[in-house]
Amino acid sequence: MNVLAPPPREIRVLVVDDSLVIRGLISRHLKDVAGVSVVGSASDGAKALDHVRGGGIDVVILDIEMPVMDGIAALPEMLKIDPALVVIMASTLTTRNAAISLRALRLGAADYIPKPSATSEIYGENDFRRELLEKVLHLGHRRHGAKVAASSSPAQTQGGKIPPAISLRARTAQRPKVLAVASSTGGPNALALFFKNLDKDIALPIFVTQHMPPTFTALLAEHLGRESGWLVKEAAAGDAVLPGRVLIAPGDRHLLVQADGVKIDAGPRENYCRPAADPMLRSLAALYRGQVLSVVLTGMGQDGLKGCEAVVAAGGTVMAQDEGSSVIWGMPGAVATAGLCTVIGTPDDLARAASRFVKTGSY
Repeated sequence: MNVLAPPPREIRVLVVDDSLVIRGLISRHLKDVAGVSVVGSASDGAKALDHVRGGGIDVVILDIEMPVMDGIAALPEMLKIDPALVVIMASTLTTRNAAISLRALRLGAADYIPKPSATSEIYGENDFRRELLEKVLHLGHRRHGAKVAASSSPAQTQGGKIPPAISLRARTAQRPKVLAVASSTGGPNALALFFKNLDKDIALPIFVTQHMPPTFTALLAEHLGRESGWLVKEAAAGDAVLPGRVLIAPGDRHLLVQADGVKIDAGPRENYCRPAADPMLRSLAALYRGQVLSVVLTGMGQDGLKGCEAVVAAGGTVMAQDEGSSVIWGMPGAVATAGLCTVIGTPDDLARAASRFVKTGSY
């Protein structure tokens, strides 16, 4: 007898913002999406906590600046009530809000989304809608999937599906002369863990593409520098390629590396992203050939897959974060299931493997 799989559970969303216009905008974007239901809205963090206490909420879209109780005060209280709750911070692109959003990620928020600020953006922002829907669907299903997996056999994952077979590539004989890191959703915390555990004496130039808007990337560079002890800066046109320095692609620009230094490119988005990892990886593979080590950390989508194919075709090496430690196993999962990786592990595992490979040629 055939047994039908249970239908996917509905993702129940709470929208929290002191602006009635923004609450309405987000609710309208979500109301016609199959499998998503907006079950409530609130104008401040205190009212939002009452909703969360009532249960039945999977995802909270949480504004930062609100009266009575702001988002950064409400966030830890929400997670005390429901530690598995998915909280997506929504903020305008100010330096202050970017700093608060990064702090929120360290406190347990799953992700952030830059919200439209001007009237023209509110009524014509397709990018905001796409990013909102993508994050609600991926993170909401992950919450449900994690619960399914917890009651399944060890060989099963989200929805009871057997994971695709993953074949690891043999280690290349060429030791790397450059390290490139790609990440997206969950990336700031994964990057911090990776760089804390990466040996500082490897003396390689390091390039990072993290999917982030302007303002956020400069603050991410400051944060990673403080947390890890590495010299980290937001990349600028003409930067020299120096060993021991980490350059992060600036928001809304691709980072390319050429023989005469760093190029900041405003070319078309790739994988809906700018910055995107693929252009960075292609430029490095063209310049360094088989001496590129690429590490792909947590993130939605498949950005990095084509770039890693170029790295492997040139004789380079790819490592990827494992599913269990990823917030979203999209980007690392894409390169892992494509058979491009020599190592799959947690960010700290990957940092130690990368350090050994650079210094000794082995893992």
